[in-house]
Amino acid sequence: MERNVDLMEISDGKIYGLNDMVKACAGNCAGCSACCHGRGDTVTLDPLDVHHLKKGLCLSFEQLLQRGISLSVVEGVIRPSIMMTDEEDSKCVFLNEQGRCRIHSFRPGLCRLFPLGRVYQENGLGYILLTGECVRENRTKVKVRKWIDMPDMPAYEDFLCKWHAYLKDLQQVFFESNDDAFLKNMNMYVLQKFYVEDFAAEVFYEKLKEKLDEARRLF
Repeated sequence: MERNVDLMEISDGKIYGLNDMVKACAGNCAGCSACCHGRGDTVTLDPLDVHHLKKGLCLSFEQLLQRGISLSVVEGVIRPSIMMTDEEDSKCVFLNEQGRCRIHSFRPGLCRLFPLGRVYQENGLGYILLTGECVRENRTKVKVRKWIDMPDMPAYEDFLCKWHAYLKDLQQVFFESNDDAFLKNMNMYVLQKFYVEDFAAEVFYEKLKEKLDEARRLF
């Protein structure tokens, strides 16, 4: 979820790099799953998140829509997000009976970040420590890189920046266009190319870039 707010209102005011230490570690979240409750459709998924879910759960995108993700519109663009249960105290559908994450090893990027947030800058990505989000006190310091725990961080960050830029461009097109048929076709194209179609794991970033280049030529 993107927020257009003053960083001082939602963070400690600092921007961290991958090698900085930040108070994010909550002792393996033992006995706590508060951040997995009441999130609505804010845990949005990028193509890599969906790729990991499909591989980790051995499900197609269509099957995921039945078992764990939903579609919502964010500034005109259809995007998948993690599904919450329908009960009053809604929670992530991937929590088990003990309140532990069933997909932790291949959890989405936003889940990996929490309680951090991303800041997209001209020279790349920065990270902030969100205040008033994690309910655990006495968190310990951990290196940002270790906390996110993704292989090949330079390639991952490059992907995130490219995808974010593409989404911003898409949203601008939606803002300027009044052609409903065109906008529907564009959304269906993005859904098909970046989420429904499978990526080979070993060349994900390469294929994603090719698809982005093709999409920019078409629209």
